[in-house]
Amino acid sequence: MKFIGADLDSLVTTVLESAKNRHVSPDVIRQFGEKELASQASLKAAIKETKNRLHQAAGAYLDRAPNYDRWRTELSAAANEAEIHELSVSWMRSHSSTRERLTILDSFYKRTLHSLGRIDSVIDIACGLNPLAVRWMGLADGFHYTAYDLYSDMTEFLTEYFSRLGIDGKAFCFNCAVSPPPHRFVDLALILKFLPVLEQMDKGGTLNWLRQIDAAAMLISFPTRSLGGKGKGMARNYEARFLEMVSGENWRIEKFEFDGELCFLVDK
Repeated sequence: MKFIGADLDSLVTTVLESAKNRHVSPDVIRQFGEKELASQASLKAAIKETKNRLHQAAGAYLDRAPNYDRWRTELSAAANEAEIHELSVSWMRSHSSTRERLTILDSFYKRTLHSLGRIDSVIDIACGLNPLAVRWMGLADGFHYTAYDLYSDMTEFLTEYFSRLGIDGKAFCFNCAVSPPPHRFVDLALILKFLPVLEQMDKGGTLNWLRQIDAAAMLISFPTRSLGGKGKGMARNYEARFLEMVSGENWRIEKFEFDGELCFLVDK
C-alpha cells in the first residue's frame, strides 16, 4: 500500500490505544508500522500486523502487565538487601523468560561467565526483567549496566531499581529488533532468548546484527522449550543453525546447556 504520514500517525495512535501496547515507545511502533504500511494492502491490515510483531518481540513473554506502582512501593519499603533479593525473585516470575531461569539462576551466571574474569560493564539487549538478576551475575565492584527493551514503564522501573540498589545503571526504551542499540564498548553483552525473535522479524539479518555489537564477549541463549512447555528438538535445531551462521567468524565459542535454555559464550 502507498501510505502517507497521516496513515502512519493513525497507525501509531491506534496501536497505543490497546492496553498491551500503551507503554511501548511511539518510535518503536512507528518503525514497525512504516514497514507494515509498505507491505500490507490496507491500513487495517498494517495495524493488525504491527500489533502481531510487537507481540512476537515482547508481549508474548509477559503473562500480565506488571504493577510497577506496587513494585515501587515494595522496593521503597524494603529494609535490607535480603528483602530486595526476595522481591526481585517474585517480580521475575512476571516474565516467562526470567521465570523459566529462576530454577537455574544460582548456577546460570556462575557457569557461563566464569571464564571472563572481571566484568566492569554490561549491556542487556531486549532485557525484559533480566536486570533484576543483576546480583546473581558476579560483576565487579562499581560495574556499569545498560539495559534496553520495548516498554517505557518497564525501563523506567528498572532505572529506579538500579538507583535504589546503588548501581551505576540505566534502562532505555529501544527497538532492538530494528538495530542493535548504540552503546560504548562493554565487557559483556547479554542477548538472552532474543535471536529467535530477531530472525523471525529480519530473516537472514542476525549475523550482521551480532557483528555490530561492540563487546568483548556476548552471552547468547536460546529457549529449549516453547512457551507452552514443549521441546520439539529446539535445542538441537538452534545449536546447528547458530553454529552454522557464525562458522565464518573468528570467534571463540563455548556452549552451556541448562534445563530449558541453551547458551553460547562468544569471545569476539
